[in-house]
Order: sequence, then structure tokens, then C-alpha cells
Amino acid sequence: MGTGVMIGAGIFALTGQIAELAGPLFPLSFVAGALVTALAAYSYIKMSNAWPSSGGIAMILQKAYGPGVVAASASLLMALSMVINESLVARTFATYALRPFGMEQNGLLLSALALALIIFAYLVNAAGNRSVSGFSLVMSAIKIGGIAIFAVAAIWASGLFSGAFAQDVSMTSGGSFLASVAFSILAFKGFTTITNSGGDIVDPHRNVGRTIVYSIGICVVTYLLVSLAVGSSLTIGQIVEARDYSLAAAARPALGQIGFYFTIIIALAATMSGVIASVFAVSRMLEMLTKMKMIPHSHFGMSGSMRSHMLVYTVVVAGALAVLFDLSRIASLGAFFYLVMDMLVHWGVFRHLRTEIGAKASILLAALVADAVILAAFTMLKLRSDPMIVAYAVLGILVVFAAEWMFLARKTIEHEQE
Repeated sequence: MGTGVMIGAGIFALTGQIAELAGPLFPLSFVAGALVTALAAYSYIKMSNAWPSSGGIAMILQKAYGPGVVAASASLLMALSMVINESLVARTFATYALRPFGMEQNGLLLSALALALIIFAYLVNAAGNRSVSGFSLVMSAIKIGGIAIFAVAAIWASGLFSGAFAQDVSMTSGGSFLASVAFSILAFKGFTTITNSGGDIVDPHRNVGRTIVYSIGICVVTYLLVSLAVGSSLTIGQIVEARDYSLAAAARPALGQIGFYFTIIIALAATMSGVIASVFAVSRMLEMLTKMKMIPHSHFGMSGSMRSHMLVYTVVVAGALAVLFDLSRIASLGAFFYLVMDMLVHWGVFRHLRTEIGAKASILLAALVADAVILAAFTMLKLRSDPMIVAYAVLGILVVFAAEWMFLARKTIEHEQE
């Protein structure tokens, strides 16, 4: 499911945006993103091996900071970044679905289809865990196999020295390349959903970490193949023009009309399963945060279990984002939230837990510095191109911390009065 979440978001939703920033070097951006993700995964693997649980990131943060504002706020930022990911992938689904009809620029239809997919994801999740697990397994196999076929065929048809790879690499600045890595990291962040599997997986002290490594490995190979296929078929200008459906655009010149429709089908399968798996992971994480008394909860008059309520809240927020924001802004907001949360995880493990779990300080600090450099480069780029999204991100982070501070302070007062 972690692999499914990554591939659903990463390759179809973000390839065009990464190429726009990184130019002909955009396949290397995925490699750089994988390296940073590998550093980041070290903290999660060490923590999950030491204390496997269904709490995932919430457990890691609570172990590092205690049940206070920092742990609760960072956990909520992660949950929000995952909800943002759902809206990102839902709009990507809609874009690919409308592309054969030439209607991918119709904002109303894009929003309606994205919302329909999120509602469908809710219905699959409401049917139970077995439905999600079985559906995710089948769809992940289909999309990984299909994407590999597309990539190998496109590279075979176009070669590796045409399209974007025939262009001058000097068109890419160092700052833009670093900023592109923020999107590449976002394409890999689905591995964090695996940390929620400690309560379910066999031999969790060993297998949670191994599963994270395998999923990142599968994804980096898949991303690299696809980026080479897209870059060999299209110039950077063409990729940017078709950035929300770049794989479909690359399929037509390389593989003809059959390849185009094959890619559309694979994209729809990938994005659909990605949203379903993400809704499952987010609702589970929010349920855990509620049980850990890190976020407030209200039934709003609804019947059923807490899990069913969390499914409703998840799809409502994801649906609203899918309707209100375009792909670029959704992805940017998700990158800001995720990088801040990730830095808090590394600092917490380094500061409070590295001796207890046997983690190397050098790797923890390397992951922290890598995140900080990429976040700074991404922020500078967005301040020039879209300062409002930086404002939205800062405001969102401040609101999360302020709301958690007020909630936890009130809870402490109520507890003392008892």
C-alpha cells in the first residue's frame, strides 16, 4: 500500500512539475529525492523496529517529544499533507480521464471528477479493511507492470538521446534543481504510511523496516524508467505544456494512439488506487491521534465508529482542496507541510532517542540538513513565483500549532479540575 500511495502521486502528478524546475536533468531530481528519502527513512526504520505499532508517525513523535504540542502538531501536519496528497492525485485522475476528450482544461469537470473519485474512495474504505487491502494489491501490481511496459517501450522507440535529453543542461539553475527535489521527495513520502503497519505485519521489529526499503527501491526504479521515457519522447517545453498529463503526452509520439490509451488506463488505475490507499492510511492515522488524545473529536451527530467518522472528515477536506486548488498549489502546500514534519521527526530522534534505539547521529543530522537545504531552496523559488502559497503554508502551520496548543491547554485544565 505504501508503494501504491507513492506511485499514484509521484509519477503521474509530479513529473511535469519536476521537469519544469529541473529541465533536462529532471531524472536526476528523482534520484536526488530518493537519496534524501533514504536518509529520512533511517529515522522511521529505527523507530519502527524499536517500537512497532499502528501509531506510526504519531507514535514516533510522541516518543521523541512526549504528548505535547510539538508531537501533536507535527502529527497533524503529516495527516494534512496526506490529505493534500489525496486531492493532488484525485485532480490528476480527472486530468488523465478528460485528456482523450480534450477537456482537461475544463475546471468544472476537473473538480467534479476529482470529487467523484474521492467519494468512491470513501465507499471502498467504508466497505472494510479487506476491500482496501485486496483492491490495493491488485491495482498496485497492474500499475507497476503497466508503467514498466510503457517506460521500456517508449525508451526503445525514442532512444535516450532525443527530446529533452538533446537540450542544453545549462538551462537548469542549481536553485531550481534543488527546489525540484522538494517535489521528488513528495513523490516518495508514501513510504511513511508503512510505519502504521506495526500492529498488523508479521515480525514487525524486522519487517516494517524491510518493507520501507523495498517500497522505496521499487519506486526509484519505476520513477527513473518513466522519467527517461518521458524525456526521450518530449522536449522540456512540451513536458511543461502538458505537465498535468505528461505521461500521456509522451506516449503518443513514442508509441502511437494505442500507447496513448494504454497510458491513460494505467494512469487512471494508479491514481484511483493511490487515493483509496491514502484515504485508508489517513483515516487510520487520525483515529490513532484521537485515541492518543492529541486532536479533538466530535461526532457531529453521526452514528457509527470513530473510524467511520474519520473517513468522513478525511474525504470532506480532500474534496474541498481538490475543488479549490490547482495541481501546482496542492503539491507545493503538501511539500511545505511534509518537509517541516520530517525535520521535526529527525530532530526529535536525534535529540532524545538516538542512544536508546542505536541510531547514528551523523545520518540523522545529514537527513535534517538535506531537508533544510531543500526547504530553503523551495521557499525562495516560490517566493518569486507564487508568494501566496508560501503565505498559505506558513499560515497553515501556525494555525495547526496554535490550535493544538489551545486544545491541549484546555484538556490539561479540565484534567486538573477533575
